[in-house]
Amino acid sequence: MVHEETLALVARLLREVMNEPEGLGPDITRETAFSADLELESIELVALAEKLGAHYGPRIDFVAWLSGMELDAILSLTVGDLVEHIDACLAG
Repeated sequence: MVHEETLALVARLLREVMNEPEGLGPDITRETAFSADLELESIELVALAEKLGAHYGPRIDFVAWLSGMELDAILSLTVGDLVEHIDACLAG
């Protein structure tokens, strides 16, 4: 189950990374794909990883999580996938 608070935080951080104010740009939902929908560049993923690290600390190692994936999995990654990963890490 995806927690709405986590989804809202990830959406806010993504808007910061993309430099898009709330209400502008695409809607960010669980189904939003990082590559196809948001067209994030690798530098933006690095910026997102830094923001996640600043917020959650070492509990959420976004870079390690991504490094364990094949390229196809990274290209099809959705916001919901990330939110589920965060929630699982927080749950322990």
